[in-house]
Amino acid sequence: MAVLVSLVVLFGPSAGGSGLPGADKVVHLLVFAALAATARWRFGAVLPALLAVGAYAPFSELLQALALSGRNGDPLDVVADLTGAALGWVVGRRLRP
Repeated sequence: MAVLVSLVVLFGPSAGGSGLPGADKVVHLLVFAALAATARWRFGAVLPALLAVGAYAPFSELLQALALSGRNGDPLDVVADLTGAALGWVVGRRLRP
């Protein structure tokens, strides 16, 4: 489910801004936290799972910048993504289903 949400949020049509400064960064952080936590639950605490989520961050921004009209890549989104991934990895350990 987290992967599906990420695909919609990252590659779907831009919904525009919410009017709240930084709201898009919070969304990025939460999406990648969910991805990392669920990857850890599914695959365990193995480095390749975390690296896959981490690699998805810059890849998604490059794809937005180069291939999707109406979307742009933002380096600060990558920072929010990687921060969310790290947070999700830690939370995933503590909240194991």
